Amino acid sequence: MATHDMTAGVEPLLEDAVDIEAPPGRVWELVGDVRRLADWSPQVTHCELLPDSAEIGSGARFVNHNLERSPDGQDLTWTTHSEVVRFVPEREIAFRVEENWAVWSFTLEPGADGGTRLIERRAVPEGISDLARQLTDGFMGGQEVFTQVLRAGMRETLERIKVAAEG
Repeated sequence: MATHDMTAGVEPLLEDAVDIEAPPGRVWELVGDVRRLADWSPQVTHCELLPDSAEIGSGARFVNHNLERSPDGQDLTWTTHSEVVRFVPEREIAFRVEENWAVWSFTLEPGADGGTRLIERRAVPEGISDLARQLTDGFMGGQEVFTQVLRAGMRETLERIKVAAEG
């Protein structure tokens, strides 16, 4: 049986960061609850906890509804299912997306000046699923194009959080 490299053509780690003039507790209020993802991410339109997850914490499961414009101008919508895999209040929240295996996270680092450095990451240590690869290549312009879309979305997400935290 032939196997192929699930990491081929996929950057294993995307990362961006922003310095925010607000304490970690204030920034955590914004990023520590995945139901607020639609407030920050240009791709997420709605996020809801699944009925078996009463609160946000390790093991909490949720659904994201997403919208992206394809390179040919079509609106693409899709749903993802995720589980919180790391949860340290005022420090880090990370969740793994079932459909593509990506692990997204926000990490907060306290600054010497009382502010916060907020780091957003998308890691794919196992690569991405065949389904995600096929959909990205077929509808999102390919891995390289979609990686640029993800990078731009991360920057926009971080800037939106910064404005809200400092406002």
